[in-house]
Amino acid sequence: MNRRQLLRATTAVGATAAGALAAPTTAQASTAGATGATGPSGPLRVHVVMFDGVEELDFAAPYEVFSAAGFFTPRPVEVRYVSATGARSVIAAYGTEVRGPHRWAPDEADVLVVPGGGYARRDSPGVWAEIDRGILPRALAAASSRPGLTVAALCTGVMLLSAAGLTRGRPCTTHHKAKSDLARQGGLVKNARVVDDGALVTAGGITSGLELALWLTRRELGADTATGVETMLEYEARGTVWTP
Repeated sequence: MNRRQLLRATTAVGATAAGALAAPTTAQASTAGATGATGPSGPLRVHVVMFDGVEELDFAAPYEVFSAAGFFTPRPVEVRYVSATGARSVIAAYGTEVRGPHRWAPDEADVLVVPGGGYARRDSPGVWAEIDRGILPRALAAASSRPGLTVAALCTGVMLLSAAGLTRGRPCTTHHKAKSDLARQGGLVKNARVVDDGALVTAGGITSGLELALWLTRRELGADTATGVETMLEYEARGTVWTP
């Protein structure tokens, strides 16, 4: 029995129980639908954006959730780190080195996930430095025009979307300390853990990367896949998911 079969077998009972606990509301279910059953048969391609000063948990949690989702769905899931400034090593907020992110290729992605980091330290690597440099916000703005791409962000990564003009007039959320900035820049800030406005999905502070990825897993791959991942991680999604 290979690893995928083993994980499915050992979590089947637990996933069924977790499904009862984590069942979506009627509004959520109408948005999530049954994409995993009736959607595209090609791989779900997830690109997690990397930059110097990025918060470790911001990028690691979504990467873990989406990678684990591949064990619970027949649809292939491909997850990679990407950089808008070339395939070079990235030094994260607490000194973790991530080597060789892939090239920037949003035309090859279905979901683009933007983490945050460094927003409280304007003179250090992180979100502010990327906003001042301008390369990443411009790349995000250009990528967002492609039909079929979901642009997602969590924590202060949402402020990179704001700098790209993607949150103006749109329902969104971010880290609690950046919400006032997001509102001043034209975002329609919602008091929710995850805000799903279709092709734009945002989430709150650092640990909400788990909820962001679990919600998108549910939306794109179905509830059984999401609850399977929750059981594997021994984690239950929490907080409100806002949908139109």
